[in-house]
Amino acid sequence: QVQLVESGGDLVQAGGSLRLSCAASGKTFSINVFGWYRQVPGKERDLVATISDGGSTTYSDSVKGRFTINRDNLENMVYLQMNNLKREDTAVYYCNARQILDAPGGVYYNDYWGQGTQVTVSS
Repeated sequence: QVQLVESGGDLVQAGGSLRLSCAASGKTFSINVFGWYRQVPGKERDLVATISDGGSTTYSDSVKGRFTINRDNLENMVYLQMNNLKREDTAVYYCNARQILDAPGGVYYNDYWGQGTQVTVSS
C-alpha cells in the first residue's frame, strides 16, 4: 500500500505561483510513475503532469511551459510548481502513484490517490 498526502493548495491571483507538495509513504519503492491530476465539479479528473522513476516527465498541453513536476526520491516527495496561473487552473489537485504490473494477460495499473488540495485562481 502507498499513502499520499497533498498540501500547498491556496487562493492566488491570476499570474501568480503556487507549489503543491505530495508526501508519499508506504511501499513507495513499488511505484513506477507519480502524477498530478485535477478535477472541477461535474467534470472528469484530468491529467496534469507525470514523472517516471527514471525522471521522464509529461505535461498536458494546457500547462506545458507553466508547470513543472519534480520528485525527491530520498524524501519521498513529489512537487508541482505552478507559474503564471490562470483562472482555468482552478480545481482540486490530486497526487497519483501508479504501479505498472506486467502479467500474462497484459499490463495492469494499480493507482493510489491522495485526498486532494484546492487551488483557486482569481482574476
